[in-house]
Amino acid sequence: MVPFNPLDWFRGSGTQSKCRTALSCCTSLEEATKDVSNQLGSEKADLALVFVSNHFASDLPRLLPLLSQRLQSEQWIGFVAGGVIGTDGSGQSQELEQTTALSITLLNLPGVRLKPFQLDTENLPDLDGPVQNWQDWVGIDPALSRSLLLFIDPSCGAINDLISGLDYAYPNAEIIGGIAAPHNATHGSLLIDGDVIKGAAGVSIGGDWYLDPVIAQGCRPIGPVFAIEQAQRNILLELSDGDRRDTPVACLQRVLADLNAEDRELVQHSLFLGVERRNLMQECPSDFLVRNLIGVDPRNGAVAVAERVRPGQHVQFQLREAQSSRVEARQLLEASRERSPSPPPLCGLLFACLGRGSGLFGEANGDISIAREVLPNLPISGAFCNGEIGPLSNNTYLHGYTACWGLLRHAPVLKSTEG
Repeated sequence: MVPFNPLDWFRGSGTQSKCRTALSCCTSLEEATKDVSNQLGSEKADLALVFVSNHFASDLPRLLPLLSQRLQSEQWIGFVAGGVIGTDGSGQSQELEQTTALSITLLNLPGVRLKPFQLDTENLPDLDGPVQNWQDWVGIDPALSRSLLLFIDPSCGAINDLISGLDYAYPNAEIIGGIAAPHNATHGSLLIDGDVIKGAAGVSIGGDWYLDPVIAQGCRPIGPVFAIEQAQRNILLELSDGDRRDTPVACLQRVLADLNAEDRELVQHSLFLGVERRNLMQECPSDFLVRNLIGVDPRNGAVAVAERVRPGQHVQFQLREAQSSRVEARQLLEASRERSPSPPPLCGLLFACLGRGSGLFGEANGDISIAREVLPNLPISGAFCNGEIGPLSNNTYLHGYTACWGLLRHAPVLKSTEG
């Protein structure tokens, strides 16, 4: 086990859980920090989440010092985003995609165990090595972590390996987060406890609190489920539907022939592939991980997909469009509410693709309006990301075109298992 020093972990103080939020669109950093501070008040928090638009990227080293002059929190973490999601002091939530914005959430979490971490991703531990190497590198005891909030700088060159390694080291912790926005300044895009860094940063959440993940990929299936008969790495060579085998291109042509005119139009720019991710430990329907189609080889009818595939897996073509995205997101949020009806989540953290928002829904506040229909008065904060991080079928993935929710819930652990 990782050597554990109780002083390395912060346990939330106080007796009442609170979520205070603020959102500012002031174009001056000084005015924005003053604005959010006036909305939030002076009470000390256990954790401060900071999401700031890339309009302030060059001023990033000044942000946390300015905030800490006015606000008090034991821990600070956040990142620069392509767009900001937040809730102002009056409870009004907004998705601000292409405007200057600063979103702050202050959390008081009695009974929580919080441990921030920052990772130099230039040299990752070996994925084939002992799990202890990863746990020592991160510095978090897996027995004390229920969820990991993870933010990654866009300069990181081994994002998938990093996510796989954290899954390996913390198999019982849900991992939620996103990739920060690139910018032209020389510093990184991540904020943690007064510093601006590259690599990765995050916070472990344990004790009586955890993040309940809701992953909405925003697609609906078209055509049958095909079995992969032949494949090489990420290249599909032959698929089957029952007793019929054919090239992936021929299979897709048959699917397209059955579509209506509206769906055929969508295919021009919104066609994806769902790759089976089966949980072999449970008897449940397979989930499909939605991935981009990269290209086709007209010589042999092969199709390249942005994911490794293997014979024996199943795939299904997918279409991405607004109404299906609304229905899927609502159903998933309703399922989360039914699983944990009481108490409701203290807040919702949303990490959404830059390709969602008004570009997908045709209007602003698409994802947060769905969440408020299911969970009225839910405080929401987060960011539009260059890639979203969330679990599917007990594994964590880097997603695209996805809304990854982390609903912060209170569920006390048994004292005998807390450690």
